[in-house]
Amino acid sequence: MLTEPRSGQLASWGNALIAGLVSPDEAVLAIVGEDAVHRVEGLPGESGPVGLTLALGRLRALGAKGLRVALPAPGHPLGLSGPAEFNTRALEAEEAVICQGVALGLVPEVYEAGSGPDAADVHVEVLWHCLPVREAPPADVPSLGEAERELAEALREATALLTKLDVAGSGPVAEAAVDAYRARAERGREVLAPGYPPRAVRVLELAQRVGLLISVAQENGHGGAVSASEMGARAEALRPVERTARRAQVAAYNAYVEELLRG
Repeated sequence: MLTEPRSGQLASWGNALIAGLVSPDEAVLAIVGEDAVHRVEGLPGESGPVGLTLALGRLRALGAKGLRVALPAPGHPLGLSGPAEFNTRALEAEEAVICQGVALGLVPEVYEAGSGPDAADVHVEVLWHCLPVREAPPADVPSLGEAERELAEALREATALLTKLDVAGSGPVAEAAVDAYRARAERGREVLAPGYPPRAVRVLELAQRVGLLISVAQENGHGGAVSASEMGARAEALRPVERTARRAQVAAYNAYVEELLRG
């Protein structure tokens, strides 16, 4: 399922903070979200983990002008530029943040803490590992215009495919997924922090919609794919659609830095 990555929240609201459009408290609250706490380890000049407010301030003091997102997958190093150690960690986490202006990147490690039969007793803590990165163009990141065109085609393909396979809109899982998407879309539509161009917001919302369709296909039982070969064919057909949606996510989150470099 295509989700809203923690790296996206960190980059989006970190960029707004660097630009002076939000306060440190606003940025940290948005980044942490429903998690219990986020900390950063490995920052130059720090002997141990520090809080997000200090970490973002330190990165800005070190020369960070903006934050990019990477969403790599096996065989697809989307948004990465090396070196191997950073790429390996990012691939394991399936996401990372890369600083523009200073050769550092952040990779999240997620922990569940607490105990008890009630899920409410368990809380999530995130430790961001700060590592050196190579200052080079990120891999396979499209422009916003390219991403929007690719997404429009991917949405048509995904809708046609899922309709053919009888999984486009049937069953309780599909209905729940649609309801969740609509609820998220109605929560102020703050999919990106202040300072992003409207086109980036539009591209990210469309990527989330494509991700919803992928989720429906993956979670809504077998649908019309009643044999192993048909299920495999469905997964194979959805793979390029999912890749297109991830590329668009990265393009949207990175739009702030792209505009910064152009202007």
